[in-house]
Amino acid sequence: MTKKKFGDYCWYRPFLSAIFFLLFLTTPVCAEALGASENQADITVGCLYPMSGRAGILGRDSVVGIRLALEYLEQQAPEDSPRLRILLGDTKSKVSTASILARRFIEDEGASFLCGVVNSSVAIEVTSIAEETGTFFIGTDHASSRLTGEFLHDRYFRVTNDTQQSMTAGALFIKEYFSNHLSKKPLRISYLGPDYEYGYQVWADFREALERFNVDYEITGILWPRLNEPDYSHYINELIKEKPDLVVNSLWGGDFVAFVTQATNTALFQSSRFANFEKGGDYEIFAQLGNKMPLGLLLASRHHNNWPETEFNHWFVEEFRRKTGYYPSSGAQGAFTGIVAIAEAVKKAGVNYKDPTVIQQAFETLILATPEDPAGFKSYMDPGSHQIRQVMAIGETVSDDRYPPATVILGNWHIYYPAELEPDFTEPD
Repeated sequence: MTKKKFGDYCWYRPFLSAIFFLLFLTTPVCAEALGASENQADITVGCLYPMSGRAGILGRDSVVGIRLALEYLEQQAPEDSPRLRILLGDTKSKVSTASILARRFIEDEGASFLCGVVNSSVAIEVTSIAEETGTFFIGTDHASSRLTGEFLHDRYFRVTNDTQQSMTAGALFIKEYFSNHLSKKPLRISYLGPDYEYGYQVWADFREALERFNVDYEITGILWPRLNEPDYSHYINELIKEKPDLVVNSLWGGDFVAFVTQATNTALFQSSRFANFEKGGDYEIFAQLGNKMPLGLLLASRHHNNWPETEFNHWFVEEFRRKTGYYPSSGAQGAFTGIVAIAEAVKKAGVNYKDPTVIQQAFETLILATPEDPAGFKSYMDPGSHQIRQVMAIGETVSDDRYPPATVILGNWHIYYPAELEPDFTEPD
């Protein structure tokens, strides 16, 4: 049988073009516009977040984070701050939708910045569009380290920690936390992660970090549930059968809530220690699970409502709660930081803010105070990888009713500064 070439299917092309055109027309360019008007704005930023589905809470909280960023900029230095026009688009966690929105922001709305994106697979597509069009893309909530590795380009910068940073902190935590066990025998580890780009990269970065810190371990199993999996019973039973010393899980959002909910009725949390060093410690998890959240889980996230105990973080958390009636997930702080970072870079560029080279240099030398920075530390950009360097915090679930409806949050903190995670890296003055 002769293999057909793409050209043999040319009769499809008008049909496919019509479908794409209809999608283009029916995909809204933005759900809302914030900040300056089109006529008054210095810079237009197109923000891409999921507003619906299991990841919708992260997108909706991100919008509140953006509002807080605009308020913060107005309070700090209204006369110096650039006038930002923020366009919001619902990606629905779909690559095709995000791609259409990104192009419409750039081509129809004149956006010189893209911002946001929760899903790593979506971010890979968006960053390719940014590179193609020469648009800056400021990543706020996706985490695959491939974005600052093989897919890195001059216009991409990420302002929250990536999988490499979080799993490096996780590996160092394991070396310290399980030191007595490791002095006698290897740690038996099972891994469960979502069956797509993000889950694969977490696992690769984790193994690399374990090797780098000379952690003696054995792999007892690797499981790949699909994204938005409704039933984790098979995977939970497999983990119980494997009898690992530690289960490392990288599910997030509604998927992690569903997994923990289903696992609480089994022996999993009694038979093995359980960790999620990426997004398992998000407040949204604690709020949804309430008193069903198990104690003693080892978790982390990109922002915590109860750490660090600084005036800035307290302002951010309480102002978010005042505006919404509930406490923020980590996505809110990521979006807040993204908008403040854009404003700071544009301000540093001064009269040359329309020159991409000057903006790139401003981002590469960026030093920025964020709500997640402990006292005496400021986040700073690595000019080589375009990945921000921040302090990593890993905690253990403990009873705490200060942030209702959550009755369990993180405590017993283990804190890791960038120099501990990357000893050869020099912090800026």
